[in-house]
Amino acid sequence: MIGNDWDNILSKVFESPGYHEFIDKINKEYDNKIIYPPKEDIYKAFKNTSFKDVKVVIMGQDPYHGEGEAMGLSFSVPNGIKLPPSLKNIYKELEDDLGIKPSTSGDLTKWTKEGVLLLNSTLTVVKDTPNSHSKMGWDKFTDYIIKLLNKREEPIVFILWGNYARSKKVYITNPKHLVIESAHPSPFSARSGFFGSKPFSKTNDFLIKNNIKPIDWDLNK
Repeated sequence: MIGNDWDNILSKVFESPGYHEFIDKINKEYDNKIIYPPKEDIYKAFKNTSFKDVKVVIMGQDPYHGEGEAMGLSFSVPNGIKLPPSLKNIYKELEDDLGIKPSTSGDLTKWTKEGVLLLNSTLTVVKDTPNSHSKMGWDKFTDYIIKLLNKREEPIVFILWGNYARSKKVYITNPKHLVIESAHPSPFSARSGFFGSKPFSKTNDFLIKNNIKPIDWDLNK
């Protein structure tokens, strides 16, 4: 289904009656409404970053709901799509933190290849209707993902921006991991603790301290 070690790790989930019942509901939504991201991109975060390669998790809430924006990776939009305000602020903090010039593209695929799991809590959304699938049951699936990663021996950095993402901290109990939390990068809250939080340098300092190759955050290369 995914094409890497997640398939084996999640095989019990994918084979369970509850999951089949749930995914039938999601498929009906795709049949009857305009749903984002494209169906083939629902599990893109997992396809791009295998379980064993996860160094960092950046937690989002649900996909962008505008046409052509959602691509299955939290905070990321395809090349050529106008940068969303939150992503502009992420780039601003990245420049302030590490001196990396903002990319003109909102495609964060390069980060996923570096070991950054760009995970939304809800993996689908109805066009122009934010949080429309938040009660569908995706939380059970993605909370389970966090719990699986929490059990891993190799240290992981969990980046939780905003109250919704921070509510997931309850599942991150392994002292080997680092949780970085702050206000959301949205224009409504970025000045309330996101700007100046230095999540990118803190992440790399932690990885280096644990003898793990740091993330190359520069999207311009």
